[in-house]
Amino acid sequence: MPAFLFWRCGMRDLGKILCGVAGTLFVALGVVGIFLPVLPTTPFLLLAAVCYARSSQRFYDGLLTNRWCGEYIRIYRAGRGIPVQQKAVAIVLLWLTIGCTALFAVSVWWVRVVLFGIAVGVTIHLLAMKTVRPDVKGAKMLDADGH
Repeated sequence: MPAFLFWRCGMRDLGKILCGVAGTLFVALGVVGIFLPVLPTTPFLLLAAVCYARSSQRFYDGLLTNRWCGEYIRIYRAGRGIPVQQKAVAIVLLWLTIGCTALFAVSVWWVRVVLFGIAVGVTIHLLAMKTVRPDVKGAKMLDADGH
């Protein structure tokens, strides 16, 4: 960063700028994680929400009201779990991607074993998490207990 920019903005402003940049980087990594099952989506989106909360109310609100990931982040942050459809899609994409990679792109046997071990671990983790089901009447997400 050029010295004149650092001089014009205080440390507080610099922190907000860095948090905004980090939040955007985390959103990008989260989006990439949707397509690469080895890269986690949820932690990056949650980190983006924290960074945006500290840097820009507009970006934070935009992330939490985003039509693709907003409700998912709100539900997860509330500790209510993951919607069943997203669990299913995540597990199917995980196994398709890791399976194709292990079978067609990797020739070393122990790397295949590691990839399948990762897939098993992530699948167990996803299945162990709370499941949220959509409320048919109000289009609101409910956990398994109906809350």
